[in-house]
Amino acid sequence: MATSKQEDAMVAQVKDIVTRSRATLIEDLAGVAALFATLFVCLSFTSF
Repeated sequence: MATSKQEDAMVAQVKDIVTRSRATLIEDLAGVAALFATLFVCLSFTSF
């Protein structure tokens, strides 16, 4: 019976890690997109 509870706890931990990783990945991608947009805007303004 103890192994079942341990397995349930491990599965719950893995699900939690995957959920957090997915949220972090989305935030990182949004940050990278914002940096590239800022770089593009700054470079386009300096060409005038």
